[in-house]
Amino acid sequence: MSDYTPPLADIKFAMEAIADLGAIVASDRYSGADEATVEGILAEAGRFIAEVIAPANRDGDTIGSKWQPGGKVTVPPSFEGAYAKWVESGFGAMSFDPDFGGGGLPWIASIAVQEMLTSANMGFSLCPLLTQGAIEAIHVHGSDEQKATYLPKMLTGEWTGTMNLTEPQAGSDVGAVISKAEPADDVAPGAWRISGQKIYITWGEHDMASNIVHLVLARTPGSAPGTKGISMFLVPKFFVNADGSLGDRNSVQCLSTEHKMGIHGSPTCVMLYEDAIGWLVGGENEGMRNMFTMMNNARLSVGLQGLALAERAYQQALQYSVDRQQGRAIGAPAGASSPIIEHPDVRRMLMTQRAWIDALRALIYTNAAAIDLGAAARTAGDRDGARTWQELTELLIPLSKSLSTDVGCEMTSLALQVHGGMGFVEETGAAQHVRDIRISPIYEGTNGIQAADLVGRKLAMRGGAVITDLLDEFDGRGAALARVEGCAAYAEQLSHATALCRTATAHLGEVAATDPRTLLSASSPYLRLLGTTVCAGLLAKGVLAAAGKDDDYHRARIASARFFGEQILPTVSGLLPSILASGAPLYGLSASQLASR
Repeated sequence: MSDYTPPLADIKFAMEAIADLGAIVASDRYSGADEATVEGILAEAGRFIAEVIAPANRDGDTIGSKWQPGGKVTVPPSFEGAYAKWVESGFGAMSFDPDFGGGGLPWIASIAVQEMLTSANMGFSLCPLLTQGAIEAIHVHGSDEQKATYLPKMLTGEWTGTMNLTEPQAGSDVGAVISKAEPADDVAPGAWRISGQKIYITWGEHDMASNIVHLVLARTPGSAPGTKGISMFLVPKFFVNADGSLGDRNSVQCLSTEHKMGIHGSPTCVMLYEDAIGWLVGGENEGMRNMFTMMNNARLSVGLQGLALAERAYQQALQYSVDRQQGRAIGAPAGASSPIIEHPDVRRMLMTQRAWIDALRALIYTNAAAIDLGAAARTAGDRDGARTWQELTELLIPLSKSLSTDVGCEMTSLALQVHGGMGFVEETGAAQHVRDIRISPIYEGTNGIQAADLVGRKLAMRGGAVITDLLDEFDGRGAALARVEGCAAYAEQLSHATALCRTATAHLGEVAATDPRTLLSASSPYLRLLGTTVCAGLLAKGVLAAAGKDDDYHRARIASARFFGEQILPTVSGLLPSILASGAPLYGLSASQLASR
């Protein structure tokens, strides 16, 4: 496996030229930072991640995490050393509340660190990611005592966090949760006894941190059925004494870990709670509200995994294509053997990867910027601005999560293809990226659920105007793009794509109330159409920023975007007929007919 090189220049371009970092740091909320400060922090983070975290990646895959009798879970020794240095670095706390030891930087800065961390070592990166979600829930909904007790050490990473939702009968249907909570005032005022089994708990047990803070969804006595009766509880692995030291162990244990296709370094645990003591986070029956607090950031972070693994796989494929000599390239001297990067189809695969990586980075970072700008507007008391940025955030989240992870799977597979037969051999490491990324379209809400959310909720925001306003912006940008040398065809394709999106959006708006089957049958192709068009519109912003800058880097930005606009964007034209079609063909065979052969 080749070394990982943080793409700092590309991250800087996406943040500044496309996502408008300047507007974020100019706000009162983030006045303590500027573009140069963020750039310097990311450079240091990139160096640290490449030197400390990336080398542990292969151990994570080949050694993996292991369950031991008695419920202990061990990780590769290289993970332990890397995690200790991660805690020392402070990079995990950079965007959290300074009152609890955070750096107060914009969220987009943490997204950039997450990208590099995930590219370097996806299995490892999931531990800080799950801790991040737990921190957000406690920070927003926890009591002052809970915040003071748990957040400082969770921010440093000395203690890690988990989210415990899924049960054997309750996957995507969270309302089917049956874990129970009973009052335990005999133990301590406000305490509860939590009982139940949770599955697929990422980093639910491990030996890298001294304590693990579990957030567990469960039902209190007499709670309403479905999601309305779910509460959230904070259940520590070890109790915390009044002086902050750790006390006795709680009644929670890891029964086993899953044997998975990928992310072997990340333990995926079956957790058993047997009268474990926990405390409510927020009020009774507010568990789902608490979950939605962290939902957007969590889904954006999972979408980021598609970008990050596509980047990592591309770097390896690119290096292999330069090193591997095979065949004579067109125009090469007779008898010569050329690097495979000179062959047209290999070049097509590499350009496809690079263009999609640029497109996904534009999408993810714009989504992160919308979160930051919405927070800045709320701080400034700008209700209209806050609503506008929140609407954009809500629209982009299903695109960021689904499109990025779907494309991430496609691009890691394409990177393997560049290797030829050696890609199928584990020692090259190309296969690991394919295996690791495959989980991302599944967890944190399957991509089918994201598509249903897009057409079922997001499409109707402001009567469809949130989408059409964005398309209007792209049409205006396309007019400017047409005046950039060499970009007329790209501009024409962008105009065509926005027209397709308008037709599809209007159609789905019409059938939403009368034909839900047709609406949902069109959801995935609609997400692909809209998401690809949004990517093209955002890349066009980068082209306009790069135009006129006479250097190789900015010329490369334009060339990559042109490839996307002329070679990738046209492929979505064929999606419109399936979007406009009736949903009836999906049910042309009954369930029994599908099962019969």
